[in-house]
Amino acid sequence: MDVIGDLDNRSAASARQALRQVAEIYTATQPAKKAKRTVNRAVITPKTMVDVRIHVPMEENNLMTVMRRPLSPDATIEVPASWDEYQRAQELLDVQGNKFPRLRYDGKRQIAIVVAAPTPLHGDMVGELLGHLGRAVDRVMVRSGIEESIVSSVSQATNITKDIDTAHGRTVREWDGAIRYLYDDDLRNMIAIEVAVSQSYKSLQEAISWWVCAVHFRLGIAMGITEGRRGTGSGIQYYANEQEMETAIQQARHDLRVQLQEHPFGPLVRNGVTWFGTLERVVIETFRCEDPNCAPDALLDPTHSFIIVRDGHFVWEDVPSNLAEVTLGDFVPSHVLQGNEISFTPIDFFQRSWVEAKIRGSILDTAVARVEKKVALLTLTGC
Repeated sequence: MDVIGDLDNRSAASARQALRQVAEIYTATQPAKKAKRTVNRAVITPKTMVDVRIHVPMEENNLMTVMRRPLSPDATIEVPASWDEYQRAQELLDVQGNKFPRLRYDGKRQIAIVVAAPTPLHGDMVGELLGHLGRAVDRVMVRSGIEESIVSSVSQATNITKDIDTAHGRTVREWDGAIRYLYDDDLRNMIAIEVAVSQSYKSLQEAISWWVCAVHFRLGIAMGITEGRRGTGSGIQYYANEQEMETAIQQARHDLRVQLQEHPFGPLVRNGVTWFGTLERVVIETFRCEDPNCAPDALLDPTHSFIIVRDGHFVWEDVPSNLAEVTLGDFVPSHVLQGNEISFTPIDFFQRSWVEAKIRGSILDTAVARVEKKVALLTLTGC
């Protein structure tokens, strides 16, 4: 995975050149803006292999300018900014009402973080992890005869923003997914979920550690996914009408699905273009902090770590279906089940059958989304 690190450490000239290169890569992944072309599909754009943590140098730190740039899915851009600058930018996003980009803020480093939309692979895995966790704990509680009021108090949440004022300043983050428990009208944080696609491992580790240490989730589950290089992209393909365009997309989906049978974890190549690179690595880890006084910005090491995919091959080796960690007590506050041995019951949610199938299906969806972004209707106008 290529990483563009802190550009602050370079000369001003080199920094400006690097930033222009980043902008060119981003722009290259977007449809060309032509007055006589219309696109009848609003889909997620393909991600580039630029590392998601691009740091904008001080002389280029106009947050408003960065927010207006086209972003590849799962990309983030770090911009030096004050809390006031962050608030002004967030107010603008609130007025516009767009779902993406989103803003986060790191008060310790005084960095605003511009976050792009997730890829289908990212979004699907968050949903699957949450869904299977929820269904598995429901089965255990119902089978064990736990009263309905406890069962119904366990809930799922996605895209929730948390703002915390620490000794280092205000920090704003948004979790991918969470399991919470409603007790006395108060939602207790139980399990946090983070998924990262082609991000640096440290950024994923920092994110899940923050939820456990600063927001006091009982358990953190993190999945890191790395896609290999895809090379040069395709140009825009134009079609005379919607029927022709839809037929082309469906043919592409068929061809890519056939390839998926031969290469279950990539690469998916069609007409000389790689629409999904080799899935180089998928790892899932659990994080827990036993120290109630751990610092909010502490960086935790995983309690358990399992590699699921390596170099395009599924390598499921003795992965416990509860990740050797997840129990009923992670879903329900201790005092609710106090003295009940059932709190130690494993929650078996992570089975090979659905994990393998869902990753493959999401690879196909991501590849097709990239195809869809490269087709458009040709609009003819009179002279």
